[in-house]
Amino acid sequence: MDSSSTYPVVETFHSLQGEGYWVGVSAFFIRLAGCDVHCPFCDTKHSWNAQRHPLVTIDRLLEQARQARPQIVVITGGEPLMHNLQPLTALFHAHSLRLHLETAGAHPLTGEFDWITLSPKPFLPPLASIYEQAHELKVVIQSPKDLQWAENEAQKVRPTTHLFLQPEWSQPDSRQLVIDYILTHPRWRLSLQTHKYLGIN
Repeated sequence: MDSSSTYPVVETFHSLQGEGYWVGVSAFFIRLAGCDVHCPFCDTKHSWNAQRHPLVTIDRLLEQARQARPQIVVITGGEPLMHNLQPLTALFHAHSLRLHLETAGAHPLTGEFDWITLSPKPFLPPLASIYEQAHELKVVIQSPKDLQWAENEAQKVRPTTHLFLQPEWSQPDSRQLVIDYILTHPRWRLSLQTHKYLGIN
């Protein structure tokens, strides 16, 4: 196994998973650089240009993750599927680390993951092949039209996929919109960016 493969890395950090199904769990995050989805509300726009971030070997990333001793390792971005993740996931799984992926799904899935969070965006919709792989569907809601987008996306995933609506942080009105919707559509659950409320990464 070649542990010298490299990826452009924005940051790594050990924190709590702040949103979705695994909220509150000890997690080591690897934020890869590069994104072509370009959501207007993105809170990590500095990650979009991969050329601005250093290349880090997967051996070094593994060392950092093992030192953190988290319950899960989260590969996020940017859009991590712009990179071939097979070398990274093979090495991490060889060391018994549980791997989660956060993706918009607009690029082919590479690597093997224990959990996949699909957060589809209308700006660059997911590939059809990703839906059956998703364990969790997490849709960011800004306005009422996003709720219809969420319902359309929910029709494409497996019946066992967990469904979350997440208010867009900079739009306070979206919180009540999501709450009211879930009260009348109980198959959905609320996802909050609790790390922002707590003031942690």
